[in-house]
Amino acid sequence: MGNASLTAGTGALRPGPLRALRATLSMIKFQHTLFALPFAFTGAILAAPPVPSWRRIAGILGAMVGARSAAMVMNRIADRDFDRRNPRTEARPLVTGELSLPFARAFLAASVILFFASAAALNRLCLLLAAPALVLILSYSYAKRITWLTHVHLGASLGLAPLGAWIAVRGSIDPAPLVLAGAVALWVAGFDVIYACQDVAIDRREGLHSIPGRFGIAVALRISGALHIGTVTLLLLLPTVAPLGWLYRGGIVVMAALLWYEHRLVRPDDLSHVDQAFFTINGWISVLVLAATALDILIRTS
Repeated sequence: MGNASLTAGTGALRPGPLRALRATLSMIKFQHTLFALPFAFTGAILAAPPVPSWRRIAGILGAMVGARSAAMVMNRIADRDFDRRNPRTEARPLVTGELSLPFARAFLAASVILFFASAAALNRLCLLLAAPALVLILSYSYAKRITWLTHVHLGASLGLAPLGAWIAVRGSIDPAPLVLAGAVALWVAGFDVIYACQDVAIDRREGLHSIPGRFGIAVALRISGALHIGTVTLLLLLPTVAPLGWLYRGGIVVMAALLWYEHRLVRPDDLSHVDQAFFTINGWISVLVLAATALDILIRTS
């Protein structure tokens, strides 16, 4: 049987450390750290144009990977019983036994350590704010048990990315990263509403709260659209508090077009393109904003 052994009481195979790590990275969709990371770097380059130091970049990257990995594995641990009863999520590693709960908890602890170590390496304010930030990020896993505003909670968690990166560089809190954080929060909340439309029946059956579960899919998609209008509005206002010009504004116009296309893909009677809307388009959006910001600053400072 090689390095696999039987999981006690389940009859499932427990993988060795490397396979368990691969299963964990797949479970938490590690590659989708791409969503928030470009916005973190956007905050960083706004704080230290044209680019922050490599030491700052490494610290921000470590904090981002640690925080997001901790949040995702915490969510899978907290939701494993719900995942078991949801046809869309019943194949997740913690449900099937491919991944053991002790390993997931150890990965969670390692991610938290990475987050705090990275914050400590950045500056004192980052370290002081690390604990409350982590509480906000990890408590999302239980928000859906309490309120249909859970999407806003998730948005606020990812909105910390550009704010935290700015603090990592400047050691202070200023208007520009707050506007950017608000835009990210609305963007994430909006696409999370779209994603939650897939689980309306399950959420209602399990007593979980969401905007689609509370108001229905058609109204939820309109709310998502309004949140994304707020995103574009805040991003267009960012040049009033940050040194950004026409190239940045052009990028935001393209972003608005992508968001419009995202909403065209999803209809109340057809959710078959949710994954394309959620993963592909939003990945491009975050990279686009970073690229437009970086190019605008590079041209203005060269």
